[in-house]
Amino acid sequence: MSEREMGQRIGPRDEAEVVEAVRWALAEGRTLDVAGSGSKAALGRHIQTDLTLELKALTGVTLYEPEELVLSAKAGTPVAEIEALVAASNQMMAFEPMDFGPLLGRPAGGGTLGGLMACNLAGPRRPSAGAARDHALGVRAVSGRGEAFKAGGRVVKNVTGYDLPRGLAGSYGTLAAFTELTIKILPRPETVETLLVLGLDDASAASAMSAAVGSYYDVSGAAHVPADVAARIPAVAGAGGAVTSLRLEGVGPSIQHRRRKLEEMLSARGTLSFLDAENSIAFWRTLRDVEPFALPEGGDIDTAKAVWRVSVAPMKGAAIGAVVRAVGATCLYDWAGGLVWIEMPDATPRTALVREAVAAVGGGHATLIRASAAARASEEVFQPLDAVTGALVKRMKQGFDPSRVLSPGRMYAGV
Repeated sequence: MSEREMGQRIGPRDEAEVVEAVRWALAEGRTLDVAGSGSKAALGRHIQTDLTLELKALTGVTLYEPEELVLSAKAGTPVAEIEALVAASNQMMAFEPMDFGPLLGRPAGGGTLGGLMACNLAGPRRPSAGAARDHALGVRAVSGRGEAFKAGGRVVKNVTGYDLPRGLAGSYGTLAAFTELTIKILPRPETVETLLVLGLDDASAASAMSAAVGSYYDVSGAAHVPADVAARIPAVAGAGGAVTSLRLEGVGPSIQHRRRKLEEMLSARGTLSFLDAENSIAFWRTLRDVEPFALPEGGDIDTAKAVWRVSVAPMKGAAIGAVVRAVGATCLYDWAGGLVWIEMPDATPRTALVREAVAAVGGGHATLIRASAAARASEEVFQPLDAVTGALVKRMKQGFDPSRVLSPGRMYAGV
């Protein structure tokens, strides 16, 4: 295979061609940026590689057994296609993967299963259902050595030794190129409602959410939307102020009972309201995809407002918000306050400010999600690693991709 034949993008049609492409790159001393549809190409550190290994042609569901709650699909299969398929059987991907397209100025619905797992995506249900890695059962992939391998299987209890499907999740294509994945699928709730507590400040909202998620009433989502962000969300714009939201899912009578109990618990904290099923679905999808901070399709990321994703202990989120709001940033809180989305007032990331704020509350993880290519090349995009974790990451890279062929430097410089 010549470079002239491949051009700037390699588009393998099956696993054998992925192996061929990686082996060609090894032989020629080339580097490959692993991608699916490219919907998350602007995530991670800005890197320059010789070619893009584009896996979007590896598509199609290869196994779906609703009664066994398992699905296998090629890595390039669109997430939207999988969601539609399982919804027809009243099932879902319980980890509620977000769609990064709108946040990065790309069309919605463009993500692939491989990209989802490579970035270990999760949405508002993350605290109770886990992230993508927690639903990974099996994987087929090609390492940076040009070797095809498989791990895991098609049943839940199949793990012996290293759990590679989970270990590779969140590696951003730096260890291997996924070719096929098997994941758990779970039943979809019959219906949903959302209890709203209106007018709380960030700290009071954190306290209310903590009480709710710590109760017996099975809250599947807890988020706080300050007034300036709530005004951008159609489902709650009429509230006229901040909105603290608690999602209840299941059968109707159960939801009604749990909502009454939560209303009794929270009535003294603020004015209460609620969203019905239709508005709840729209509201939580908006939060999942962080649509209030979306960049218009085709927008220029280099000049767009910088966006951070910060994960800390739930009661510490408000303190992070206080620091960044002092410089004009806008915040949105998910995971009962433990996930803080920050939109800076301009394109400057203010990395030192964010990392110092995280350190001041006892630690956490801050990831620069949207920023200019120059900022993503020069800043620590992911949370800096301690010495032990850094050594482990380097050993994993050496084991899977010793020649640094696959997306070198996407997560950490020199790795």
